Amino acid sequence: MDMQIGFGTTPQDIHIDDDNLYAILLPNEVEILDTGAAEVLRALKNPIGAPAIGEVVKPGEKVVIITSDITRPVPSYKIIPSILDALAYAGCSMDDITVVFALGSHRAHTEEEKRKLVGDAVYNRVNCIDGDPKDFVHMGVTKAGTPVDVTRIVAQADRRIGVGNVEFHYFAGYSGGAKAIMPGVSTRDAIQSNHSMMVRDTAIAGQLETNPVRMDIEEAVGDHCPLDYIVNVVLDSKKEIIHAAAGDFIKAHREACLFLDKLYKKDIEQKADIVIASQGGAPKDLNLYQTQKALDNSKNAVRDGGIIILVGSCKEGLGERVFEEWMTAAKTSEELIERIEKDFQLGGHKAAAIALVLKKAEIYLVSEMDPDFVRSIFMVPFANVTDAYKAAQEKLGADSQVIVMPYGGSTLPVSE
Repeated sequence: MDMQIGFGTTPQDIHIDDDNLYAILLPNEVEILDTGAAEVLRALKNPIGAPAIGEVVKPGEKVVIITSDITRPVPSYKIIPSILDALAYAGCSMDDITVVFALGSHRAHTEEEKRKLVGDAVYNRVNCIDGDPKDFVHMGVTKAGTPVDVTRIVAQADRRIGVGNVEFHYFAGYSGGAKAIMPGVSTRDAIQSNHSMMVRDTAIAGQLETNPVRMDIEEAVGDHCPLDYIVNVVLDSKKEIIHAAAGDFIKAHREACLFLDKLYKKDIEQKADIVIASQGGAPKDLNLYQTQKALDNSKNAVRDGGIIILVGSCKEGLGERVFEEWMTAAKTSEELIERIEKDFQLGGHKAAAIALVLKKAEIYLVSEMDPDFVRSIFMVPFANVTDAYKAAQEKLGADSQVIVMPYGGSTLPVSE
């Protein structure tokens, strides 16, 4: 079978014989009520666990709309206009509204990037700024000891609206919901404290109610920095909005998670010798820090001793300072696991996650990074997916069974 695997802005071609191809993990068929901006408008007219947004926000109140940064595929330019229209209809002044880009631990934006993220109609209508983690307000401490330190403009707002997409998250269960606040507009220390719980057994993708990371996030928001409303979307493989949920930050989020499960959870009867996984291309594979999401999901589909072929441009390299320091300083992958157990650091957590996968399977990395550098971070480098697949077959045998995950960051394999 001939197929294309997402790689930056230019997909790569590969042929896999039918006898070798065990499964292609594509989204399930689900009922779609509407798409794009029309689906967002439908959700706003049918809020979950909350009144209409115009009844929550009052004229004269200072409002922040927190949305994702350039590393996320959230189509803010399709979501925020409907929110602004609803607020304007309720009598709110556009001068009282600020769009805040949730950087988390990521780099700041250029003005051109901000405009691209929200579109001209939003950028020219309201103030659009990056969250500043260095200028924050301490709003409390969770039971787990996580400081609730939030970007000042968000902390001091009268109303907070979170915008995001819902997909599987490898230790917070799912993205979206309260994550707009934590880690979105939180300090690095706060994020590190929360994320340190990633090593616990129940901090896994697809898990919510017993997930310590998610529980801590929602406590931080529910008890200390209220999120008054969310508009969360689910995207298909083409990054089009196919579902939206608006309203209460817990109830609306859970409804979106249920829809995601129906769409992207994939039952498999057996694990494969070779798994080919991609983030689906740009912007999700700009760097290894982001591409790692597909790697972590793919570990659920590969047998012990198998090979994961991770396909991602990574044209910006590793993508995060601490992650780079950890990956380049370690002499063995095992050192990364030992280090995270003694000294949790944000950024280092993804290095340790890669090391945990390496305990189970080899990683062949198809990227734009220098081959010698890729070898130095414990992976086998390839320039294209075809060569990587041929090498994997040579090692594991011509009859090796293959699972392909074209959208590995979204698709969650589940097996007995």
